[in-house]
Amino acid sequence: MNDDTGRRFPAHDASSGSTVSEAAAGAILTIDLGAIRENYRRLKARLNGVRCAGVLKADGYGLGAAQVALALAKEGCDIFFVALLGEGIALRKAIGPGPDIFVLNGLPPGSEPEALAAGLFPVINSAVQLKAWRETARSAGRSLPAAIQVDSGMARLGMAPAEVEAVAREAGAFDGIGTRFVMSHLARADEPQQAANETQRREFERLRLLLPAAPASLANSSGIFLGSAYHYDLARPGAALYGVNPTPYEANPMLPVIRLQAKVAQTRAIGAGTGIGYGHTHQANGPLRLATISLGYGDGWHRRAASAAWFGGVRLPFIGRVSMDSIILDISALPAGRLSEGDLVELIGPSQSVDDAAGHAGTIGYEILTSLGARFHRRYLGG
Repeated sequence: MNDDTGRRFPAHDASSGSTVSEAAAGAILTIDLGAIRENYRRLKARLNGVRCAGVLKADGYGLGAAQVALALAKEGCDIFFVALLGEGIALRKAIGPGPDIFVLNGLPPGSEPEALAAGLFPVINSAVQLKAWRETARSAGRSLPAAIQVDSGMARLGMAPAEVEAVAREAGAFDGIGTRFVMSHLARADEPQQAANETQRREFERLRLLLPAAPASLANSSGIFLGSAYHYDLARPGAALYGVNPTPYEANPMLPVIRLQAKVAQTRAIGAGTGIGYGHTHQANGPLRLATISLGYGDGWHRRAASAAWFGGVRLPFIGRVSMDSIILDISALPAGRLSEGDLVELIGPSQSVDDAAGHAGTIGYEILTSLGARFHRRYLGG
């Protein structure tokens, strides 16, 4: 089997840990853990000594939370954030004791003992969650760590300003709570000229002074690039680690992390007037040569994403609709016989970045990464 550079791959890559063998899969997703480590180093360099966590929600943005965590740990990262309790439990089982794991969405009511047993720390987003964790600490007979999140202007998660002010007046509200961080989240950090960023930062300053003294955390991936005023004591990058551009109006300062290649399932030649794909949304104006690849919206590729694949540096446009398990390519630009069944064409890689693919789909790189399906053979490099 050849890839788009003409190289041949072995039928199986024992280092990948994938549950789908390369021979059995319709597409191959290569994840460069070495690039993730380098991206972490680049972000750390911008932080000038400020601690840097790793955000691993949605299974490490779809790339494998355990694999990413272990790679980041080699760079000294010892604080991780997940979105859900179930993610945290799975990550703890995979990486063992040691690194701190915080649950960004807080703990569902009644799940506090499960979090405690797994050695997980909640990000407390409401007075109700604060009370539940305080009672858990009382039952455990010891102080329990947590992060406190305030809503500085995003209206998503965190204690609203009035709630912060009420909790601050409540005697014993933080009894048994070891506040590791006071944190908030920026809504428009990827738009550095927006006044909303400074408005949020000032509100965060006001609210955190009402709470127990603790290290502060505000900057997400893009927030790191807003400057030192936003860095505080801990940054929490996510998407930038995985190669998504945190400065979308400038050149991407991060390394690409993934390469997605799909196998050619079939090639054919057609004549003028032939309808192509569902709904015959495209009809050939003349003779064409086509290839059908084994990847579709069932693998997370958006159905209406007008895009292309590449082979040997040649662009092969999609033609017709994206199907559940397949996409049709116009390969007329290649010499006849150049592309064969089993060859690999590139969907994401040197010829098209994650952000490029997102633009074609009318979405963002985050969604492209987290949509990548489970049917791929996954190859991990540089871990």
